[in-house]
Amino acid sequence: MILGTEVVIPLLTAFAISVALSPFVIPFLRRLKIGQTERKEGVQSHLKKAGTPTMGGLIILMVIVVTSLLFIRQYPNIVPVLFLTVGFGIIGFLDDYLKVVMKRSDGLYPMQKMAGQIVVTTVFLAYMLMVDDSFLTVLIPFSGGEYFDCKWITVPLVYIAVIGTVNGVNFTDGLDGLATGVTVMVAVFFTVVSAVFGGGIEPITAAVTGALLGFLLFNVHPAQVFMGDTGSLALGGFVAGSAYILRIPWIIVIVGLIYLVEVLSVMIQVTYFKKTGGKRFFKMAPIHHHFELCGWSETRVVTVFTVITALLCMAGLMILSY
Repeated sequence: MILGTEVVIPLLTAFAISVALSPFVIPFLRRLKIGQTERKEGVQSHLKKAGTPTMGGLIILMVIVVTSLLFIRQYPNIVPVLFLTVGFGIIGFLDDYLKVVMKRSDGLYPMQKMAGQIVVTTVFLAYMLMVDDSFLTVLIPFSGGEYFDCKWITVPLVYIAVIGTVNGVNFTDGLDGLATGVTVMVAVFFTVVSAVFGGGIEPITAAVTGALLGFLLFNVHPAQVFMGDTGSLALGGFVAGSAYILRIPWIIVIVGLIYLVEVLSVMIQVTYFKKTGGKRFFKMAPIHHHFELCGWSETRVVTVFTVITALLCMAGLMILSY
């Protein structure tokens, strides 16, 4: 039953805690001067966002953890998803802390961040293989329930899928409510899939939905708080973990297409810039900034990207129904 207590209660609980917590955490972050910095060479309208409290992902993380712990005994599949969420959230927190509090402009060095992501992914992979040796079996779409199991392929793909998704969500977090709105749709999708197909993770997917909806009230344009890497990396871990527990990692390419496009836009921009001696393929990357510089308003970009994700989630449900 989709609207059972395992969905409604965590969703409402997480939403209520998120809404109640935000008015206390946001002023606290402001007093600590944990504010956003904006690049002068970027979109000029974003300069007025400088000083807006960031690291609001702490709100999302706290809400997800508290709500999930209420259900973790009855739903053990929550454990690995929660681990990836918190593990990547900690990496994001360290990055934010070094950038915003310690004033180290780069935050964690690229190698430090990548090493942390590899360690978290490895622990997740090792735990799942010890708990369930069928973990890496992947549902084949349109096969009528057939699964693919070839570990020499699927093990390396775990690193690519998890780390790629985490960084995709991170790149998507660049406009007021963008990463929040897109990921709400993805979390709803995973909630429906888990409830219908018996994935056993609907309490945490519903908790993420509720936490993000509550956070969105303060993150929608004009944002009172940003999630920072603390939130975006945690949400990336959640998306990847949910897809793997449900045995459908390939679905990330569909329901998380916006994440993929954001990553690809950065890769294309950097590669083109180096190959052409300084020319740009896009006006600015990630691609949501390109659309802004093409004349789209911030709210239009967020609305279009969120609607596209909602439609892709419906397409994903149709694929799984066959």
